[in-house]
Amino acid sequence: MEYILGIIGLVIIIIALSYFASFGKRKKAAPTPVKKGPALVNCPMCGSPLPKGENIFSKVYRPMNVPDQRCTISGCPHCYPRCEPGVKRKCPVCGKAVEQDGYLVARLFNRTTGKKHVMIVGCSGCLKSEQHK
Repeated sequence: MEYILGIIGLVIIIIALSYFASFGKRKKAAPTPVKKGPALVNCPMCGSPLPKGENIFSKVYRPMNVPDQRCTISGCPHCYPRCEPGVKRKCPVCGKAVEQDGYLVARLFNRTTGKKHVMIVGCSGCLKSEQHK
């Protein structure tokens, strides 16, 4: 009788250990993909289409109440802070590759209708070489 109770106890321990050991091996639920709509604009740095919800990383400098402001554009989620595979950062003005810590220099026009317009003047590389001339 003691042998039977010992075997049953051993079987229960083995089942319990295998059950708890499987917790670490279970697959985690896959995150639900974000639904992306049609692209509204393309990134001026890499040309990647930006659907609704994806923004360009930029800085706008003061003063805010003027019709024309200086602005720097670092890139989009596809090319900044790190480039995705196959994405190249390129200046739309000089056509040269922009370094990972480089940026585009632009002018931001605040129109009276409330819309904004951006005109890219160059990149940190081509404007720096222009200043040394």
